[in-house]
Amino acid sequence: MIETPGILLTVVAFLLVIGPLIFIHELGHYFAGRAFGVKAEAFSIGFGRELFGWTDKRGTRWRVAALPLGGYVRFAGDMNPASAHTPTAEWLALPAEERNKTFQAKPLWQRFIIVAAGPLTNFLFAILVFMAVFAVHGQARTPAMVSVVEAGSAAAKAGIQPGDRITMVAGQTIERFEDIPQIVSIRPGETLKLDVVRDGQQRALNATIGVQVERDRFGNEFRRGLLGIRPGQPVWVDVPFWQLPGAAVGQTATIVRMMVDTLGQIITGRRSVSELGGPLKIAQISGQQATLGWFDFVIFMTMISINLGFINLLPIPLLDGGHLLFYTLEGIVRRPLNPAVQEWAFRTGLAVLLAFMIFVTVNDLTSFGVWQSLAGLIG
Repeated sequence: MIETPGILLTVVAFLLVIGPLIFIHELGHYFAGRAFGVKAEAFSIGFGRELFGWTDKRGTRWRVAALPLGGYVRFAGDMNPASAHTPTAEWLALPAEERNKTFQAKPLWQRFIIVAAGPLTNFLFAILVFMAVFAVHGQARTPAMVSVVEAGSAAAKAGIQPGDRITMVAGQTIERFEDIPQIVSIRPGETLKLDVVRDGQQRALNATIGVQVERDRFGNEFRRGLLGIRPGQPVWVDVPFWQLPGAAVGQTATIVRMMVDTLGQIITGRRSVSELGGPLKIAQISGQQATLGWFDFVIFMTMISINLGFINLLPIPLLDGGHLLFYTLEGIVRRPLNPAVQEWAFRTGLAVLLAFMIFVTVNDLTSFGVWQSLAGLIG
């Protein structure tokens, strides 16, 4: 029987996921700006009408707004922490002391750090969570040795044998068995090159990854790539305190690499765009994860934080990554880009983001069966 969390739990869980992550992201911008002496006029969680807020002793208005699908820090003299507006006559007329507290008064490298601090803080949150998990539970580090090859599987057809040690899959080095499913699971149906060591000899094999369609307890259906091998006895090791940061950074980097691979698959048509989800899908899964317990919920929240950091670094105007791209170009040519070019880029970026939001919302509604239900009512 398919489990469905209630509407109230879904809404609360979504707010508990997205609200803190937006706060963490904007807090990165805020503290970086504050470190460089930039005055923050407003710190907002959400957009639109203010629901409640307060003004601190530094003159920053902290506000929670009606639409909780984003947020911003508005620095003095600028629209947001990442804008690239050229100085105005009004800004030039400010007293020198006030002008020095504005975002655009700061050198390029400081503006770059202020913008980058948002997504980097999302990654930092994930790293801290993984450090805590590894400190409590240890980390899985099973040797990449094949113990069992399932009959008729992709591995069997490729010629993999028990006792083989897999050293590389799809050009990615394998250090532990747990690395293999992370690479294979997001490549159902693809033919991958595998390097294995057998009897001390290096061998190159090609495996066409199997496809397994799975359905979880909530009725969500997804395709997963399967190689068809099993390891020996799983090994969990305690991670010394001084190794926790490196292990957590490595885990975060692995997830980012998976996101890059998945995005590449969508762009090249190897993965359906119907798998893209938006806020409605995140809300649905938030409610589902909340029913599984706090540990699963925090891990899901960590994945969303990495997603948020990754998406914001994409070189799309209006996103942090788009502004970082402009700052990089400004550093190369030694002058700000033409204001008309920037304005055109920002308008284009807005159109792209709006189109994307509409597209993923339609995808979400399709996955919920809304269109089929409407068709049934009309019919």
